[in-house]
Amino acid sequence: MEMNDRINTYYPSMTKSEQKVARCVLEHPDNLIYLSVTELADFAGTGETTVMRFCRKIGFKGYQDFKLMLAQGLPKRQLQQDGEQGAGEGDYADHLYASMVGVLHSSLGMLDREQLQQAVDALDQARYVQFFGVGSSGISALDAKNRFLRIGRRVEANSDSHIQSMMAVTMGAGDVAFGISVSGSTLDTNDMLMKAKQNGAKVIAMTNYAKSPIASIADIVLLTAGKESPLEGGSVGAKISQLFIIDLLCQGLERLHAEETKKMKELTARAVIDRIY
Repeated sequence: MEMNDRINTYYPSMTKSEQKVARCVLEHPDNLIYLSVTELADFAGTGETTVMRFCRKIGFKGYQDFKLMLAQGLPKRQLQQDGEQGAGEGDYADHLYASMVGVLHSSLGMLDREQLQQAVDALDQARYVQFFGVGSSGISALDAKNRFLRIGRRVEANSDSHIQSMMAVTMGAGDVAFGISVSGSTLDTNDMLMKAKQNGAKVIAMTNYAKSPIASIADIVLLTAGKESPLEGGSVGAKISQLFIIDLLCQGLERLHAEETKKMKELTARAVIDRIY
């Protein structure tokens, strides 16, 4: 069933609040695939629970399931909106390059210097740092671990959800739980951060959405750029923006301890040099 037909079929049985969400979806489908559940709730003038009830009422498991189906019905219009349809076969490299440059430009524009400095200070003072992320964001967490180890920082990142859960509950005051999630609505990541926070750890979140569940958990929020529809999980743009913020954090730590960082870079480089031809 087409999304509009599906919504219209259930519309009479919806509450007034659910009908507000329905009208937003019917009138602005192209924009909604990039909104978090919190942003859609604000846009519709309702609460997050209303959005979730709306999704279930029209036959979806949840908001992400709904957005995936919505995105599947929009490819042609979305391509026209993004200006990609007119690009010939020889233009896609230039188009992708311009897109990546745009992501970095947006990332810099969205950067809150105060939040960045607070994050640097928290990481510098932390007794222990654990990066949390799953899927593509889990890969970014492992990248962060590699970058921080290079400058002599003892941090951890693990892709196994059971290990992550055990690590989260053993964190406490003086520790930093660093969560990475493009959508800000990743259940596993948010659950780990909440467990760590309940035990006294400080929480830093890196996400595309200022209004998202992960942002409500975090003490410090670092915003990333690079729009990602449900059909583009793990997009290069989102990844580049995450790595940009990670590098900024490392640069901030390096500036605080220049001489020590220089020595650690030399030590870590020598530790792996024999492994390279």
